[in-house]
Amino acid sequence: MKRRERFAEWIGKYKHSWVFLYIFIYMPWFLYLEKHVTTDYHVIEIRLDHYIPFIEYFIIPYLMWFAFIAVVFLYFFFTDVPGFYRMAKFMFTGMTVFLIISTVFPNGQDLRPVVFERDNIFVDAVRMLYRADTCTNIFPSLHVFNSLSACIAIHESSALKKRPGICWGAYVLAGMIILATVFLKQHSMLDVLGAFFMAYALYLIIYAPERRKSLEKRGAVRYAKQKHALFPNK
Repeated sequence: MKRRERFAEWIGKYKHSWVFLYIFIYMPWFLYLEKHVTTDYHVIEIRLDHYIPFIEYFIIPYLMWFAFIAVVFLYFFFTDVPGFYRMAKFMFTGMTVFLIISTVFPNGQDLRPVVFERDNIFVDAVRMLYRADTCTNIFPSLHVFNSLSACIAIHESSALKKRPGICWGAYVLAGMIILATVFLKQHSMLDVLGAFFMAYALYLIIYAPERRKSLEKRGAVRYAKQKHALFPNK
């Protein structure tokens, strides 16, 4: 009985976990695209991409993306439910837009090196990445967009603002992840720019209105305090 009560208590406390059901929408859709978009796709690249060198050492921050997104998600899940909902709304909306774009506009890139100049453990890891991840369905880059999503959620968190070391550490890691997408030839610069544009657009829709309300509320409170200080009897 106690076990059942504890389970019911856990469900009540973490009822916002229903948000993770989105995985049952995203994964089948994404896997379908990965299976069917293989040869007939629009090539996404610009001249700048060919001036960016391949640097295999960026495989480290690239793979750290998975842990980074998971840790930020779990932090908000356990400590800040409103922040968790905003982050999930922001991220999952962007991921859905990505799926729609990839469905109506099949895309990919041909930037990956055919022959590697060096042979080391990092190159071996890149080879494994290439085998596991196709060069299609790349616009906009979800590695970039989700990294920006995490950074925005962290930046908008009142609790984390008190821990600048954590914030700046997250921003630096996100920057390295974004650089990794182009230095590993996983994405074109257009994919990166597309992710930034989508993040900016969704920020204006999801975060900016609440930020304005918060600033207006703080301004009203500050005005009331100043008025009371000047005219204590009114």
